[in-house]
Amino acid sequence: MTTRPRRRAPLRALLLLSLLLAAAPARAHDFWIEPSSFTPHPHDAVTLRLMVGERFAGDGVLRSDAMIVRFVVLGPAGEIRVQGRDGADPAGLALLGGPGLYVAGYRSKPSPVELEAGKFEAYLQLEGLDAISSLRAARGQSDKPGRERYARCAKALLAIGPEAAKQKDAPLGFTLELVAEKNPYALAPGDELPLRLTYDGAPIAGVLVTAFSKEHPGASVAARTDKEGRVKLRLASPGIWLAKAVHMIPLPAGEDAEFESFWASLTFALGAPAAPGKAQ
Repeated sequence: MTTRPRRRAPLRALLLLSLLLAAAPARAHDFWIEPSSFTPHPHDAVTLRLMVGERFAGDGVLRSDAMIVRFVVLGPAGEIRVQGRDGADPAGLALLGGPGLYVAGYRSKPSPVELEAGKFEAYLQLEGLDAISSLRAARGQSDKPGRERYARCAKALLAIGPEAAKQKDAPLGFTLELVAEKNPYALAPGDELPLRLTYDGAPIAGVLVTAFSKEHPGASVAARTDKEGRVKLRLASPGIWLAKAVHMIPLPAGEDAEFESFWASLTFALGAPAAPGKAQ
């Protein structure tokens, strides 16, 4: 009698998830929500992938129920929980309602990572975390590894029908959150998109916010938030965009890491969606 070998796919899936999550800060990876459509039809079932990579080139992250603090879609009829199977990619599925603007949001629990000194300092420079780099220099730690806890706070805006362009992005109460103060579906290429960044619900100044398009990933636009947490980014081309920001704080002695970071992102499509029933 021949016995079949035990399947190890779930173990491999969990190992892959751990590697993707741990490697993200090491390579300054972005993290974003990528829906199956940014402009779906009414009552569509939309899949939501959690992506890690750089400038829209990346891999799907497997759903880990143990890592989820909140995974929801907020729409005109209220909030629904994003359903999904643990270990699956896409990570979630949401059945949307009628016309309007929908805000998908994912918030993770923190994960630890330790990077060698050179990689950590390069990551701080790339993400505009100059204050942390200066603090490490003042402590005499610039040539020492960086120990960090990081958490994800990702959002995506989906629009059903032209009515959606008249509605507003809604804050979800994430620790670090980007909120579009104008609806990107009401803008045209070349317009400025005003964004507000909040930390624990309050505006935060001096944080670098960067945006780039999926169609032209080599080009980007960036600015630091003012005292009201606001930036204005001119979006030059149509299509799908990703805006992101990273905020890092020092932790008190005795913690399992020296710093804690929060990664906020917002994905959306620029321009008015088609009317329901028309080609999109």
